[in-house]
Amino acid sequence: MPRKKKFWSHPPEGTSASLYQSNSLDNAGDWQCLCDPLHKVVVPLHWQCRVAKTEGEERTARLPVVPVFLPFRGCPVRCVFCAQDVQTGLADAHHPLPPEFQRAEFQRAEPSVPAPQDSSGQPGAGIAKVLSEARQDLRQRPEAGQPPAELAFYGGTFTALPENELAACLDMANEALEQGWISSFRCSTRPDRVDAPVLRRLRAAGCGVVELGIQSFADSALAASRRGYTGATALAACASVREAGLKLGVQLLPGMPGHTPAHFAHDVPAALAAGADMLRFYPCLVLEGTGLAAMWREGLYTPWELEPTLDALAVGWLAAMRAGVPVIRMGLAPEQGLAEAILAGPVDSELGGRVKGRALVLAVREALQSLAAKQQVVSAGGFALRLPRAMQGFFWGAGGDLRPVWTALGLRALAFEEGIEPQLLLMPPRV
Repeated sequence: MPRKKKFWSHPPEGTSASLYQSNSLDNAGDWQCLCDPLHKVVVPLHWQCRVAKTEGEERTARLPVVPVFLPFRGCPVRCVFCAQDVQTGLADAHHPLPPEFQRAEFQRAEPSVPAPQDSSGQPGAGIAKVLSEARQDLRQRPEAGQPPAELAFYGGTFTALPENELAACLDMANEALEQGWISSFRCSTRPDRVDAPVLRRLRAAGCGVVELGIQSFADSALAASRRGYTGATALAACASVREAGLKLGVQLLPGMPGHTPAHFAHDVPAALAAGADMLRFYPCLVLEGTGLAAMWREGLYTPWELEPTLDALAVGWLAAMRAGVPVIRMGLAPEQGLAEAILAGPVDSELGGRVKGRALVLAVREALQSLAAKQQVVSAGGFALRLPRAMQGFFWGAGGDLRPVWTALGLRALAFEEGIEPQLLLMPPRV
């Protein structure tokens, strides 16, 4: 018979006497016994725990991505906050930044400038090189026994590439599909650079996902950041992607010039209502070599502080999770040279985990408030949490910074188990 697991009778090292943890608790009967004096009050946290049931599902969920970075290519403007060469770890030597853009007085007066384009009839040397490298990487995957990957065109504005370059990218993707190296591909672009013909072309070529760098749906923030389009344009682009039968990704940039936490609190629901299948949260950072760097140095821009950023992202992440929409990225990927280029802004190497920890706190607080609103008295005995093991990595926060928050809420016992749904259980008063 299986071994019965119990609460620890004493707190483990590093915890307070009133708050203890077990990582190997417990059967359902034990948890119900805790709630007997309180009529077995067990509250679900409405937290989706997606556990792969089969090896095939797990492999699908972890589909590898082979990225093709095209910094600044096709971009109609050079956005004030953008440093794609640093963000992607790939310099665009074929199209260097205009020297005048480096001058602070120019950046202050005009943060967005037209990006240089190649009018030749052949793909740029830079693009030809990255396509060749991606083709070689994809070709080697079957030889190494690796499953088909997803090809991803990132950086730049994919749907605004010169025709010769767009055709070269699609030809390479088509070859990869025919050879079985990839299952599909995705691309990122601006919301003001999509229309029905180009989206039909992408789908016919095997594209599965179009990610829109919307940044925000707030007109005032878009104007302050000189994005060159409105929230209505962004919503129309989302509708076009969905109508074309493509999955929709929405990239948001909390903290960009003119953007407030209140804007972000609206952006996430707006993206979900527009049919987003996935989201990315990129808190705005001040990067060297951008117009934003000059604005920051002259006191014309103040980035968000880290703590308010974590709180804002936690609200957005929780809303997305409850809608069944994954946030597939929070913060910039740690490319080579990125750390040295960051001048200011809410950067944290554990950003994603810290956001999820705060989101869980919000979910628990909401559950307790719901009990109080229903006139179910929350016992002075506090509460216990029964959580999936996947939450263990972010529960206590970075360096245990969420420990006092949990103590103040009334957490008395904690257990992590495999393959369960999160539950909050009211505990009997201490005797």
